Amino acid sequence: MHWAPWELFDATTFGTYLAAAGALIVAPGPGQALVVARTVQGGTRAGLLTSIGLNLGTLGHTVAAALGLSALLLASATAFTVVKLVGAVYLVVLGTRMLAGTFGSRPVAPPVSGDAAGPKLPSSRLLAHGAVTGLLNPKVAVFFLAFLPQFVRPERGGVLIQFATLGVVLATLGVLGDSLVAVVAGRTRRRMATSGWRERITGSLLLALGVRLAFVRR
Repeated sequence: MHWAPWELFDATTFGTYLAAAGALIVAPGPGQALVVARTVQGGTRAGLLTSIGLNLGTLGHTVAAALGLSALLLASATAFTVVKLVGAVYLVVLGTRMLAGTFGSRPVAPPVSGDAAGPKLPSSRLLAHGAVTGLLNPKVAVFFLAFLPQFVRPERGGVLIQFATLGVVLATLGVLGDSLVAVVAGRTRRRMATSGWRERITGSLLLALGVRLAFVRR
């Protein structure tokens, strides 16, 4: 059976969802911090790709919530802790490797303009790092389980399509919001004198994100 988007949600429900999703995107969080870290390291391009990767993780959480997998994280303290610690270790390792690479390095003079400075990580790597970071945040999964179902109306049919639509909308808003953060951070980045400082700032932010995730509670 086919459901048109306007048949899935009433105006009030969808309007409320957009307002709630917008507030969620604007609120500072670890996703924005990661976008800033990657932008500082590799320029606006790196920040934009990271924002896309993070929101691919958002789509992954949408699928999990629709299938009920997020309920496992909500019900099981062990599962929540395992996913949380894997995500924390992942971020700490990334940050530590980045900081270690700055020791003994010589300052590099800044370029004349733009994003030419700093290492250029492959696009696939930036996307993958963003997606993995988003997927390994159990707090996001639990949030999705509590947040999305409030706006799903089973009586209208197409429950999975409703979940998918809400997830795509949230991911789209997320990309737009995080991209704005990347552009702003990219402008600030150009004022930095050496690439060594960029790596140190990025590594420190990743380490802080990992430590913060390790102490997250359900």
